[in-house]
Amino acid sequence: MSEIPAPLTVAAAQPELRPGDLAFNAATHAEAIRAAGARLVVFPELSLTSYALASAAVSLDDAALEVIVAACGATGSVALAGAPVKEDDGTERIAMVRFDGAGAEVVYRKMHPDEEEGRRFTAAPDPAVMALDGWRLGLAICRDTMMFAHAADTAEFARGSDLGGIDAYVAGSLFRPQRIAQRDKRMRQLATGYGMWVVQACFAGPGSDFAETAGNSAIWAPDGTVAARADEQPGRIVKAELRF
Repeated sequence: MSEIPAPLTVAAAQPELRPGDLAFNAATHAEAIRAAGARLVVFPELSLTSYALASAAVSLDDAALEVIVAACGATGSVALAGAPVKEDDGTERIAMVRFDGAGAEVVYRKMHPDEEEGRRFTAAPDPAVMALDGWRLGLAICRDTMMFAHAADTAEFARGSDLGGIDAYVAGSLFRPQRIAQRDKRMRQLATGYGMWVVQACFAGPGSDFAETAGNSAIWAPDGTVAARADEQPGRIVKAELRF
């Protein structure tokens, strides 16, 4: 890194979501982006369809997504949302989609789907790192963050690229309440072990394949302290300014 980037304002949002209702979910994403006041706004796993594994794959050309592009254009924000996507060869994956004022593109595909997800979705082979305003963001989706190899593989991938490393680890997730303590321990380990920020937007409220979801979207500083944290309620947005 040739020079230290300016601080990056990041928000983790857990909006109300409805299973398979792309238009409603896109509208709640747009509302959260406009409310967040952040350069980067991160959403939970499969947020565009809600975490409902039977939902149809999302086409990035769908007109319903235009409200998200418009919100990013109006605020200067970049948003990372979750979606099931179908590749050109028919393979389906759990993806992270980047939105800005110019449109949408898939920037990462989940490497470690669980057994149930794996009945439909194929694991992706490669990590991904996204550059934003001089910050190097390692990307992850839910179970990826709990697999010890994933952060290491992402860091190694970044070191082997022109980026040279990662400054933050950014994930969209869903956790059940009984897994939050384990999640918190793991995210602190990642933050302190790699000396990086960790950002995790988590599903909250009803509207998923699970009877209970934990919410608790949070941002951890490189020393392992919690910089911002939501409760379990849908509609929450938490924000922190990432600094070196």
